[in-house]
Amino acid sequence: MRPPRLILLRGLHLLCFDISGYRWYTRLVALACYALLLMPGFLQVAYCYFFSSQVRRSIVYGDQPRNRLDLYLPINTNGPKPVVVFVTGGAWIIGYKAWGSLLGLQLAERDIIVACVDYRNFPQGTISDMVKDVSQGVSFVCNLIDRFGGDPNRIYLMGQSAGAHISACVLLEQAIKESRGESTTWSVSQIKAYFGLSGGYNLFNLVDHFHNRGLYRSIFLSIMEGEGSFEQFSPEVRIKDPRNREAASLLPPIKLFHGTSDYSIPSDASINIVEALKGVGAEAEVILYEGKSHTDLFLQDPLRGGKDDLFDHVVSVIHAGDEEALAKDASAPPRKRLVPEILLRLARHISPF
Repeated sequence: MRPPRLILLRGLHLLCFDISGYRWYTRLVALACYALLLMPGFLQVAYCYFFSSQVRRSIVYGDQPRNRLDLYLPINTNGPKPVVVFVTGGAWIIGYKAWGSLLGLQLAERDIIVACVDYRNFPQGTISDMVKDVSQGVSFVCNLIDRFGGDPNRIYLMGQSAGAHISACVLLEQAIKESRGESTTWSVSQIKAYFGLSGGYNLFNLVDHFHNRGLYRSIFLSIMEGEGSFEQFSPEVRIKDPRNREAASLLPPIKLFHGTSDYSIPSDASINIVEALKGVGAEAEVILYEGKSHTDLFLQDPLRGGKDDLFDHVVSVIHAGDEEALAKDASAPPRKRLVPEILLRLARHISPF
């Protein structure tokens, strides 16, 4: 298996392949400065990721490259714990399971197990490979998480950015297979809710937007296996197909979160799919965060510590009906600040996302 660093470098090389303009150089400089400003937080999270006994890294779930997942386990081992299967973003090119380490560590503090699933990135794989990998990772969790103290009857699926797109494709594809009576290794009924963070769910609406943002059409079409595959990998479009009405009835509650100042994937992406889901009778809602960017909800806000409305909402859904857990949440200490406010503000100002 190629080292993750090599995959990341290959992805960046691919993105830069046909770059000849000023815009890309400024984006790369902005990315480097952005990462440098947030480095105090990244280093603390990295230390926990590599040295904490609560983190089980690179558990094999399949036989393909990148078929690995990380588990974040609560200190309290009394009784089976709810589980979040998390799929990271990365423009389908630089995604990596460790990108979910901050979320994993913080949810583990609330007695929630987190499984961060890795998957093949482009050019190592294309969208169908990514969907297959993540589905296999979900299957591993559904069937074996009890060995790690997880409750197989309380599993939640969550994705961010490209990971939200991939995981939504996985969930809908699974529901369609079950509605057709096909044999599967896990069931949609095991997923108690789906959380989508800053995701895009209609490739037809995103291809030109991404091209203008620098993810060029030729690369995007290669990732998505051509325009002919757009419908198959556009959950918003697929859910409207009358042939998939029964599949829609199998879906768990769907909760989407999006910042209104997200320029990487506009918040309309979440609004539109929620309307489509409601149109076929599925339970869905979108929660918008005024003025939040693509990275505010997933990086800057968690690094800021203290109260976080999105985090609190997710935890409240997971712990709904568990009075003891809700009481612990109410008395939990504020999350630790990992990055000074001035650095967070500067990072937001220069963020290339």
